[in-house]
Amino acid sequence: MPLHLFNSLTRQMEPFAPLDPACPTMYVCGPTVYNYVHIGNARGPVVFGVLADLLRRRFGALKYARNITDVDDKINAAARDQGVPISAITDRFAAAYREDMAALGIAPPDIEPAATAHIGDIVAMIERLIDTGHAYAAEGHVLFAVGSYDGYGKLSRRDTEDMIAGARIEVAPYKRDAGDFVLWKPSSDELPGWDSPWGRGRPGWHIECSAMAAAHLGETIDIHAGGVDLQFPHHENEIAQSECAHGGAPFARVWLHNGMLTFAGSKMSKSVGNIERVHDLVQAHPPEALRYALLSAHYRQPLDWSDALIEQSVRTLDRLYGTVRDLADVDAAAVIPPSIEQALDEDLNTPAALAEIARIAGDARKATDPTARATLKADLLGAGLALGLLQQAPADWFARGASADDDTRIQALIDERIAAKQARDFARADAIRDQLAAEQIVLEDTPQGVRWKRG
Repeated sequence: MPLHLFNSLTRQMEPFAPLDPACPTMYVCGPTVYNYVHIGNARGPVVFGVLADLLRRRFGALKYARNITDVDDKINAAARDQGVPISAITDRFAAAYREDMAALGIAPPDIEPAATAHIGDIVAMIERLIDTGHAYAAEGHVLFAVGSYDGYGKLSRRDTEDMIAGARIEVAPYKRDAGDFVLWKPSSDELPGWDSPWGRGRPGWHIECSAMAAAHLGETIDIHAGGVDLQFPHHENEIAQSECAHGGAPFARVWLHNGMLTFAGSKMSKSVGNIERVHDLVQAHPPEALRYALLSAHYRQPLDWSDALIEQSVRTLDRLYGTVRDLADVDAAAVIPPSIEQALDEDLNTPAALAEIARIAGDARKATDPTARATLKADLLGAGLALGLLQQAPADWFARGASADDDTRIQALIDERIAAKQARDFARADAIRDQLAAEQIVLEDTPQGVRWKRG
């Protein structure tokens, strides 16, 4: 069965066929590195990381780029407030972003372009837009002439008046049309800037992604992905400037947009202040449980983030890792089951894939035939592999946040309790059980003996 994806551009499910059958291309909008990212910013990298792995399995290779925006007015403001150069801000938070994404099991992209390393590409693209009549210089600025591109609005399906109203577009006397957007803007002496034909300045936000995508993936890319909040104006503007700069060649053939995270029903947003930072969450909770939670709803749907969702994800992984632990005597290597591939082929249906993992684990817990147990263990590990789950040793999962010495102490108490029961010293056995319960250590009787986990 071929991979089907919901294309935001056409508003329909389509079979995916890359331009180059041996190597698809994918671009995902990355972070603006002026602070730690919130958990909503991680949803795209998690889901589209699953897609990247699927594309590599299906086509043998992939060119996957996820950018770093390291020149931006928010970065400038942070640097000014702290009295440091912008590189001190961007280097710190780009490193933090990579660390936080790695904690969530997100592999780095093949290419991680930074905007400041592509100023030459940006200037060259702007020059082409001016030469072809799609952009104009005015008072040190360069603006894209929206009226020069008939296809403007085809992604977001908005009319021009709605787009202008919704984009919080700056009203400026140098604009020919209210909807025209900035490609280049002047920099004062205290702001970062680069020499250009229009004076010292810096690029606008939208042109950066267009130039970086073209530099690394070509004029037409197979998949462009990002949050639905970027659909307008960012992605709409990317299409306009890219297609005009490249003689009308399509910019991206398939557009994927992940839904937003909400917190108590409201959109998670730095401006609102109702955010949960990844940097804090991975310290307070098992990162794999955060990943599971992000995969628990279909990527195009909103996901309400809560402590209850995290706790449920932890409990679910406890059961799954307990199953893997109970199969420790079975020798089996991971094999991704066809049922998992089928779920992901239907527009990355991760909830269906997680339900299939639960079914496989349930069958494994009931299986007694050695061949069946081996097959089910291989399927369970393979299903986890496809979603970036169940890849650590069960002992490591259950020992999360504990020292090796503490694990040894707990196991010694359990061994002592077993010995006390065998000696019919039930008072001592009950006392140890009560001590362990007070420490939130849960004991489980299994055919392989007494297991324990932290509650």
